[in-house]
Amino acid sequence: MKKYVFLFCLVLVSGSVFAQTPEAKLKELNIELFKPAAPMANYVRAVRTGNLVFLSGHGPTRTDGTNIQGKVGKDLTLEQGYDAARQTGIALLSTLKSEIGDLSKVKRVVKVLGMVNCTEDFKDQPKVINGFSDLMVAVFGEKGKHARSAVGMYALPSNIAVEIEMIVEVE
Repeated sequence: MKKYVFLFCLVLVSGSVFAQTPEAKLKELNIELFKPAAPMANYVRAVRTGNLVFLSGHGPTRTDGTNIQGKVGKDLTLEQGYDAARQTGIALLSTLKSEIGDLSKVKRVVKVLGMVNCTEDFKDQPKVINGFSDLMVAVFGEKGKHARSAVGMYALPSNIAVEIEMIVEVE
């Protein structure tokens, strides 16, 4: 019996020792976070209250500071919109890391609002925002699954393809 208890404890310890951190997962995915730029207007990129972090709307900012621009369904394909939403996720994670210091402190991605700059007849906004959602699950596992809204917009600031807001629970 002692042998089985020892093996069980060994499995538990090894599972926790070898569990991948969000930063390690980002590295495995070849994703590099960047220093967030200053906000475009009179607001802050993140507000922490208690154990919740509310992140302002972010766009698909690349590491060089440029944005993915255009309307999905006209200038961009569904796949390019998906990539823009994924890039927006990277921008949000960059701000979140800057705010909390270590992404291992994330207990849960709680709520997401995804806005897609799209044509009037484009109907696949959820498929575009999946680019963001798939990234959160890849980085955080079950903790990355979230409640979500995905809506179409006639226009977004600076003609960005996607804008996403996020609420995260942290330790």
